[in-house]
Amino acid sequence: MNSRQSQQVLRNLISTQRNFSRLVNYETTQPPAVGSVPINQLDTRNANSKYYNPYTFDPQRLDYQEDVRLAVRDELPTEIDASDVAENLYAYLFMTESTWPALFFGAWAAFEPDPIIHYPWEKGPLSPMFRGEHALRRYPTGEERCIACKLCEATCPAFAIVIEAEPRPDGSRRTTKYDLDLTKCIFCGFCQEACPVDAIVEGPNFEYATFYHEELMYDKKKLIENGDKWEPQLARIQEAKTKTR
Repeated sequence: MNSRQSQQVLRNLISTQRNFSRLVNYETTQPPAVGSVPINQLDTRNANSKYYNPYTFDPQRLDYQEDVRLAVRDELPTEIDASDVAENLYAYLFMTESTWPALFFGAWAAFEPDPIIHYPWEKGPLSPMFRGEHALRRYPTGEERCIACKLCEATCPAFAIVIEAEPRPDGSRRTTKYDLDLTKCIFCGFCQEACPVDAIVEGPNFEYATFYHEELMYDKKKLIENGDKWEPQLARIQEAKTKTR
C-alpha cells in the first residue's frame, strides 16, 4: 500500500468517526411536515381510522403503535361511535388482568368448603394441654382430692392462691380455705403440675367472662363446683396427659 492509499484510508476513518460522533438533530427526527411526504410513501395501513393523521405519525416509532388512533390524535373526538364504545368495553372489561383472575378465584372459592366456625354454636377442637378455668377435683368416691400440701400456693409465681388447712378427726388434713384470684393468675400451669394428687387443674372451659372483678375471685366452693361440672372432660384430659408424659 502506497502513501496515497494510506492517506485515503485515514481520511475515510476520520470521516466515519466524525459521522458516528455527531449528535442527533432533534428537528430532523420529527415526523414530516404536511405536504413534505409523497403520497406513495404514506403509511396507509391505518388509513381507515378517522383519527389517523399521516403527517403526524412516525412509522419508525413502533413502541406506541398498539392503538394508532390513541397515539397520533391531536385532540379528543367530537363524537363517539358505537364501535368505539364496544372496543373500549372489550379492552377494559374482557382483556384486562383485573377481570379474569377475579372471576377465576371467585368461582374457585365458591366451591371450597366453609372454613368458618360459627361460634358459639360451633367450637373448634382444644388441645389436652389447654389451660382454662380452674377447678378442684374429687375422687370417684366423692372425697375431695386436695390434701392441703400447699405446693400449688408455693409454686404460683403470681401469688394468686391462698390456702388454709386444719386436720380432721380421722387424722387427715383438708383445706378449709382455698381462694384463687383469676385476675392475678397468668395461667402458667405450675399449680396443676405441682399437685401430687391432680386436685387443682386448669380445665377446658374458656367461657367465664364476667362483668365484675369480684366474680373472678374463686373460693373453695366455686372451685369444687367447677370440678363437679367438668369432671368427665377433666378425667379424659388427665388420661391423655398421662399417656404423653
